[in-house]
Amino acid sequence: MAENSKKMSVTQLTIITAVNMMGSGIVMLPSKLASVGTMSILSWLVTLTGALCLAYGFARCGMFSKNTKEGMGGYAEYAFGKDGNFMANFTYALSLVIANVAIAVSAVGYGSVLLNIKLSPIQTCLWTIVMVVITTLANFGGPSITGKIGSVTVWGVIIPVVFISIFGWFWFHGHLYASAWNVHNISFGKGIASSIPITLWSFLGLESAAANSDAVENPQKNVPIAVLVGTIAAGVIYILSTNVMQGIVPNAAIAKSNAPFGLAFATMLGPVWGKICMALMTIACIGSLLGWQFTVAEVFRSSAVAGYFPKVFNKVSKLGAPIAGMIILMIVQILLSLMTISPDLNAQFNNLVNLAVVTNLVPYVLSMAAVKVIQIDAGLKAGDRGYSMTNFITVVAGIYSLYSMYACGNLALALGALVAFAGWTIYGLISHKFDYKPM
Repeated sequence: MAENSKKMSVTQLTIITAVNMMGSGIVMLPSKLASVGTMSILSWLVTLTGALCLAYGFARCGMFSKNTKEGMGGYAEYAFGKDGNFMANFTYALSLVIANVAIAVSAVGYGSVLLNIKLSPIQTCLWTIVMVVITTLANFGGPSITGKIGSVTVWGVIIPVVFISIFGWFWFHGHLYASAWNVHNISFGKGIASSIPITLWSFLGLESAAANSDAVENPQKNVPIAVLVGTIAAGVIYILSTNVMQGIVPNAAIAKSNAPFGLAFATMLGPVWGKICMALMTIACIGSLLGWQFTVAEVFRSSAVAGYFPKVFNKVSKLGAPIAGMIILMIVQILLSLMTISPDLNAQFNNLVNLAVVTNLVPYVLSMAAVKVIQIDAGLKAGDRGYSMTNFITVVAGIYSLYSMYACGNLALALGALVAFAGWTIYGLISHKFDYKPM
């Protein structure tokens, strides 16, 4: 009884799941969606359906897998062996590196509007690099402070987004929303496809929701409930906040803005509140980036422990920080910042998001393909409760993931394919440690 009292309730896990997804991914979202028009709400519905299927699949993985501590790599290993484990870890780790640069770009965008500074492409790149360097160096002191900062700064995103979702309707104009339905007169299919990557970007991280299965009461019942309800809650807030904004601010203004939420608050409540919103979201992005810098270094460190990555990533300081790995990852992020320089900050952000989504979807596809094997290994069979339904849902989740890869565009797909082939090449060089058996 005492042990149970220390565990989370389904309500607590649901809140944690929703809050984990509602990080800095949404801050630049309205600008991209405005370039499509309000018909992008159709993309939200498709993405929410796909995200729910993925969330349910990961919930089942968390309940029945014996490799939960290895994350998506542990799930993939059931169906694809050590090769699948390596590829899931490799692509996921790289997607986080790319996502960090996108978060840094978001912080620079909001910060520049907050300070009323017009940045050239080179200046945007340099300030993005400054963000990457500062947040990396700040993590040299270890994880104790990083987590506390992130748990506070994330509210700099959540509060404005929830506020506009609930109260923004008082400033909403239906004619403004309707006039922005299809601003470029494109087909429904093209409109949905072009919005899928950026809407999915806001849900990335849903796979982590199943990681708390050991810390919740009655996990077999409560984990799926928390993951699905948390995903729905985040999705509803995303849909409400980005769509109500289209009825408050003219579409063209949102599409060009480097700080769309700040623009919306300035329109609703005046310039001062717009500045406050921008300041909160800039701080939230920096806090989020601070946390993700440590997280990505930890992902590389754990993969190095497993023998997938070079041992240099496993070196830890007295304070518990993998400093050598952080420095290497910082250099990679600086190179990415230089490679993605664009005349338009939104374009640079979109390029990074598309590539991050493609590489993040690789472990999603591998994990969903392994769910059937995970269930069989756990002793489930046809006729058992949830077995066939789970298999169906995860097939839908896999198809949605593949469609989302396609929607990211040719460039992101080509670069993602190069990443995957590079991964197999690297695995070939280290595979003797795992699967190689002499004939």
